[in-house]
Amino acid sequence: MSPQAHYQIPDLPPAGVDFQTPELLRALVAAHRYLAELKGCAASIPNQAILINTLALQEAKASSEVESYVTTQDELFQADLHIAEWISPSAKEVARYREALMHGYERMRQQQGILGNGTLISMFQLLKNSSEGFRTSGGTVLKNERTGATVFVPPQDGGSVQAHMQALERFINDDAGDDIDPIIRMALIHHQFESIHPFSDGNGRIGRILCVLHLVQAGLLDSPVRESE
Repeated sequence: MSPQAHYQIPDLPPAGVDFQTPELLRALVAAHRYLAELKGCAASIPNQAILINTLALQEAKASSEVESYVTTQDELFQADLHIAEWISPSAKEVARYREALMHGYERMRQQQGILGNGTLISMFQLLKNSSEGFRTSGGTVLKNERTGATVFVPPQDGGSVQAHMQALERFINDDAGDDIDPIIRMALIHHQFESIHPFSDGNGRIGRILCVLHLVQAGLLDSPVRESE
């Protein structure tokens, strides 16, 4: 079977999906409660910049470890304070993640809460120290490690990537006409973004930043201070 037959990017919002099941509603109640507690704790701190910078650094560390960029707390803080003579490549990657996160947050604030494709591209460029935008050639084909069979193929041409990202941008910034809970919306946004895989690299990290920024956009957080697990 041709690899091209293995992918289908769904429309947003998804049709015929029940987001009101008892199990899902119970999970949403708990998730909203935890986010409200985090939001309240952040608001109670006199100098929120300290919390934002520290938690953003921890979020960057945890997220980058998923991509095998592993560093230590000491090295991160030394890099942040510019007191180390040599900074490892992993620490630099983590630092760029934090810069991309805060850049996206500030840009979204400047644009009255709009989280657009221009912001995603500028975050990617910071993260990867690159001038690239959305990819214009084939994306990574996912295969079953045991059998070698093709499992998933993202859009393989630039036109398709652009079209899908424009549709995603509309979904992110226009919730009129649907009653989808913002936490469910965040999950749909993340799944759609990773399925499109719009960048040549760094999609996992940009996707996780997108989740945090959507929580801010939806008013569930005042700043990008999600606690890392």
